[in-house]
Amino acid sequence: MKALFGIAGMLAFALAGATVPADAQQPKRGGTLNFAISAETPNYDCHGSETYATLHFSAPFYSTLVRFNLKKFPDVEGDLASSWTIAPDLMTYTFKLHQNVRFHDGTTLTSTDVKATYDRMRNPPKGVVSPRQATFADIGTIETPDAQTVVFRMKAVNASMIEHFASPWNCIYSAKDIAADPNAPRNKINGTGPFVFGEHVKGSHVTGQRNDNYFKKGLPYLDGFRGVFTLQAAAMLNAVQGGQLLGEFRGISPAERDRLVGAMGDKIRIEESSWTLNLLVAFNVEKKPFDDPRVRRALLMAIDRWGGSAGLSKISTMRSVGGLIRPGSPMATPPEELVKLPGYAKDMTAARAQARKLLQDAGVPNLKFVLHNRNLAQPYTPAGIFLVDQWRQIGVTADHKQFDTAPYIAAMNAGNHEVAIDFSNLFMDDSTLALAKYLSHDRSPQNLSRAIDRELDKLYDDHVRERDIEKRKAMIRAFERRVFEQAYQQPILWWHRIVPTHRIVMGWDMSPSHNLGAQLEGVWLNQ
Repeated sequence: MKALFGIAGMLAFALAGATVPADAQQPKRGGTLNFAISAETPNYDCHGSETYATLHFSAPFYSTLVRFNLKKFPDVEGDLASSWTIAPDLMTYTFKLHQNVRFHDGTTLTSTDVKATYDRMRNPPKGVVSPRQATFADIGTIETPDAQTVVFRMKAVNASMIEHFASPWNCIYSAKDIAADPNAPRNKINGTGPFVFGEHVKGSHVTGQRNDNYFKKGLPYLDGFRGVFTLQAAAMLNAVQGGQLLGEFRGISPAERDRLVGAMGDKIRIEESSWTLNLLVAFNVEKKPFDDPRVRRALLMAIDRWGGSAGLSKISTMRSVGGLIRPGSPMATPPEELVKLPGYAKDMTAARAQARKLLQDAGVPNLKFVLHNRNLAQPYTPAGIFLVDQWRQIGVTADHKQFDTAPYIAAMNAGNHEVAIDFSNLFMDDSTLALAKYLSHDRSPQNLSRAIDRELDKLYDDHVRERDIEKRKAMIRAFERRVFEQAYQQPILWWHRIVPTHRIVMGWDMSPSHNLGAQLEGVWLNQ
């Protein structure tokens, strides 16, 4: 978050031509990386997605303008950009592009493609959904003075803009492809990334082959990769243990970790980190009785997050109690303040008594509804079971229904849900990203409560412009209080990331986000 803490003068960044392996061994070329993807992507479009399943599927085929340096996270480094400058007033960002970069169809990448990509995200054409529309709303104009230069002129300061440019969701698309069909990236892949698309067999796998024309000479090291869709945890674990799969780059549960370590010993590598990801409860405020804040608040107050953390952390990837910002990160609400907010009480007897009274006052003492959930074993299934039990204790009946990723997301985007287990899928801790999910639905389609709250919008906009860290923290706290008092949506628990890989997998970097590091360009096999 260097941008947040003050950028003095004109900053210029140079980019090295290739990544350097974390170990001292010389990388070996060749081989195919077989790895697990525990959900199948609903489509191929990075811009319109929020699920890791899209990135683990599509990211190896694409480049971004800049990205996070995972060896120095959260520092930013170039990808397509060879260098860039930021004006002292943070109102102009100028990027120079690598020369002779080619899309997989053979056409040359220019600044026009970068402009078309960001125009699609900040001002999506009819029929195109962009969860990142609010993120890039502060961009005023995008200029392309020559084929290798793109200039972003801001209409307002966003103190964290360079980090937003580094988002892994910002896959650079071909301008001609978008012009021919704005929705082409949903089912067509044409990137400049380290791997060329091979095949997608639904229900089975996706493959990619080395891009011999990749602009970073010497990369990638692998001949190719095969991402295998493993919706069942047992099947994934068996395949990793048996060597058919060499890793799972999203994250597994503590029990699954212990099984692999017990069976494989030093043949398996385990890396762990806190995670910039949480599951949350989202109430559709367009559906009765969830248009009544008393009902929403009652359901949140019934959840014992502190007790749930102790139990769920043993069987799932869920662990930490937190607010809208990752627990333990610089801008997070500390536990002693969190317990004062609606939904975070430790005296559950009193909290549930108050919840029952709120439901009685709202006229729905025996509330029944469908809990819309995703059919992933980790951690959606245990989260759903947990919530059903919590609500049962205040006389509420929730019918827990789980769906494949594509219909799960489609139903929520269309507003065809009453109460849902949603996710906040972040790639960094910055509040301008974390809070965007809670903006009014007409500004931020990723707000699946569908609430319109102009007070929240104003608090968000004010905090984006603020560069004084203490003032910004106060604005974040005010935003958080408003979200929880109105009870549109609220985190259940934040996750803990555990990644298993075979010891022969080299050059992959662990981070607090499973959205990062999916390009695989520096990965190699020591065999």
